[in-house]
Amino acid sequence: MLQLRRHIAIPPGTTSEFDHGDVHLATGRVYVAHTAVNTVEMLDGEQGQHLMTLPGCPEGSGVICAQDAGVVFAAARGAGKLLAFDVMTGALLCEVEVGPRPNGLTWDAVNKRLLVADVQENTARLLDFTDPRAGGAGRVHAIAALPGRPRWCVYDYQAERFLVNIREPACVVALDAHTAQVIAQFPISSAGPHGLDIDSTTRQAFIACDAASVVALDLTTGQELASTPIAGPPDAIWFNRKHSRLYVAIDQPGVLEVVNTRSMTIEQHIPTEDGTHTTAYDDQRQLLYVFLPDTCRAVVYEEV
Repeated sequence: MLQLRRHIAIPPGTTSEFDHGDVHLATGRVYVAHTAVNTVEMLDGEQGQHLMTLPGCPEGSGVICAQDAGVVFAAARGAGKLLAFDVMTGALLCEVEVGPRPNGLTWDAVNKRLLVADVQENTARLLDFTDPRAGGAGRVHAIAALPGRPRWCVYDYQAERFLVNIREPACVVALDAHTAQVIAQFPISSAGPHGLDIDSTTRQAFIACDAASVVALDLTTGQELASTPIAGPPDAIWFNRKHSRLYVAIDQPGVLEVVNTRSMTIEQHIPTEDGTHTTAYDDQRQLLYVFLPDTCRAVVYEEV
């Protein structure tokens, strides 16, 4: 079960709003988009302290660590750009224009490509990042039209495809890893697919939906297997493969719910703060970071 370990203060702006976070597993460093102040914040998860503010990320939204490359990518939704930072120094390595409103990100470590989903154009851009530190990094490899507004996305290594949640029509689309073209579309019975993660062992996807439910989807057949109600509309989610538990943050009411994915039941219901919808998960250290906008801090839980 999740147990509270510490709080980490984050320098506040006049207002605070966070939107997507991730952890660099080799170092335990945590990165989160501080949307309200146009920055990305870097935390030292092992020492429990704020390390650095990375400026120049207007309306920061998606954040993802390319674990193998030592790079953290951030979508600057307000500037139509993707930013790449060095995970150790925080130095800006490059920035790439990627459409008007980039948001969802996912990394293909095999082909060294990043998928960027745009919520205004309803497109997905596949970018080459063979060496993010090289001047030519970030070339657009392919652009695909999506059937509606994209939400979060993940890479399915076993099937060599990207999976993208679409708000309406409610579905998950699969994109070819090399062309980014839509190769499958799986309807979801619950409105507003948002958060998305996968269990590679059981070949299931978990989709957290605006209609206050989590749906389990068979990745082989594309059929729904089960669903469970949650306390409200969610955002991005994280799957704990070791314990078969899914972490779902819900901003109204401010609560973190933990779903047992074997039984599809709620195992924990932890009050947070209103507006809290952003988390980051360290699979190596079994730590979950929950970002509280009202008090501008991260609360750290450990799975024990």
